[in-house]
Amino acid sequence: MKIMTVGDLKTRFSEILQEVQAGEEIAVAFGKKKEIVAYLIPTSARKTTKRSLGILANKGKVTFQNDFSMTEEEFLGL
Repeated sequence: MKIMTVGDLKTRFSEILQEVQAGEEIAVAFGKKKEIVAYLIPTSARKTTKRSLGILANKGKVTFQNDFSMTEEEFLGL
């Protein structure tokens, strides 16, 4: 894993994205202490497991009728 500062990332952004696409993982450091604040990882390395609902798991059920429809405006309350 390569560690780089935000300044280096900004300067070499396109090049870094190509490295990430090739499989490299990059840690981004920020501030005087150069603390790692983010990671750039290839999409192939990303976990695709389903997220659980935690304490709400298996506590409720939602069922939609076959003729259910709602516009985006109705959904957003506009």
